[in-house]
Amino acid sequence: MESISSDKREVLLDTLLQVKEAIENLLTWNKGIADMNQLLLSPSGTQALAGNCMTIMAVAEGFRKIDKATDGQLLPLRPEIPWRQVFGLRNRIAHGYFDIDVDIISEVINNDLQPLLQATSFFISYLKTSTE
Repeated sequence: MESISSDKREVLLDTLLQVKEAIENLLTWNKGIADMNQLLLSPSGTQALAGNCMTIMAVAEGFRKIDKATDGQLLPLRPEIPWRQVFGLRNRIAHGYFDIDVDIISEVINNDLQPLLQATSFFISYLKTSTE
């Protein structure tokens, strides 16, 4: 990866720390929820689902901004993450809110957040140890 200025590195690190916090929040908020469809049964549940969706969008948007700021050079360092799908889910939520598939949101929260959290931690370490 090309050299990154210290200013740009700080912006990237700040974004990654926000993404990490958002992922950790999603994991905490949803701990113990066996069936996300149960969220559809109450106003507080639908509010929680909306919060999940908004936070997933924020995570994906954060990664999209990081990808753009690094000219597509940072995210490929973690090829096991399907980055196009991450960006695509953000678009599906943003542009089809009333067609949200709770099962997909549940799958993302239960199966995809831990690898994203690991990738985020990797990127943070990578940027902290890289030099100009």
